[in-house]
Amino acid sequence: MTHRLWSVALTLVAVALLAAPVLAQSATVDRDAPPPRTSWGAPDLQGTWSHATVTPLERRDEHAGRTLLTDEEVAEANLSAATFASSERRGELSAERDVGLAYNQFWWDRGQSDGRTSLIVDPPDGRIPPMQPDAQVRADARRAEAQARRARGAAGPEDRGDWERCLTLGVPRLGGAYNNNFQVFQTPEHVAILHEMVHETRIIPLDVQPHVDPTIRQWLGDSRGRWEGDTLVVETTNFGDKRSYRGSSPELTLVERFTRVSASTLRYEVTVDDPETWTRPWTAALDMPPTDGQIYEYACHERNYGMENLLKGARVQEVASTGTR
Repeated sequence: MTHRLWSVALTLVAVALLAAPVLAQSATVDRDAPPPRTSWGAPDLQGTWSHATVTPLERRDEHAGRTLLTDEEVAEANLSAATFASSERRGELSAERDVGLAYNQFWWDRGQSDGRTSLIVDPPDGRIPPMQPDAQVRADARRAEAQARRARGAAGPEDRGDWERCLTLGVPRLGGAYNNNFQVFQTPEHVAILHEMVHETRIIPLDVQPHVDPTIRQWLGDSRGRWEGDTLVVETTNFGDKRSYRGSSPELTLVERFTRVSASTLRYEVTVDDPETWTRPWTAALDMPPTDGQIYEYACHERNYGMENLLKGARVQEVASTGTR
């Protein structure tokens, strides 16, 4: 098993190294070209793609019953995203909120609206289905625990989130503030997806092998892929209990669909199924454009300066609240 994993990893690294110069030289994509295929005849999903979007996951109350925005609403959503943390808006913000957004405006990459009122396409109301009673209890307990941690200050790195600790951002990825890119590599037997945020790579076998034993749980789950026509279907199970997607349990199953509908569009759909958390499965979809250039290293690691300063700040707050050192 160990030798096989090393073989897969080395193969994918070789594919990445061979692909990098090609990607660097190809600064633009022929938007009108038909979807490409690999040399072995499979749909070619390779390249760097952006999942940045300001289309909300769930439909907002003011858009109930509507699937599309007006042209004016799209323009307003895009303007709001572009000026999210700019100096022009700071007069509208509290001092605390202003400091929280003060990270250089250059780095924000919120994407644009695609004109829809929600990424969720099923249920038709564009909303996540209601939680099961036990799941709601779990969610309330996690919320109370998080509030308690914030109130007492972080005792150590374990009191901070997985993202702050540079452990994982989990899956799926739908929108975000920045680093909203991922790169796809393919061989006839595997697909690898390199996420820019938190430098995570998913290696997905394309075979009929069953999932690993249910006792083996992983941060990003255990993925198996297959082709259904020109669509790559990836089923992921075996999630652990250390991370949750919007309140999910370890029984979560993700079914992702990747379709190269044109040279300039990769269509992504994900169905979230967890009977222990929601009353029914739900599906979100997003058309992703290619990103020119390459993905650079996301230099995030434990003991980063941000984490050290967060913990030092917590100690200062303790002194201020207790009057002791």
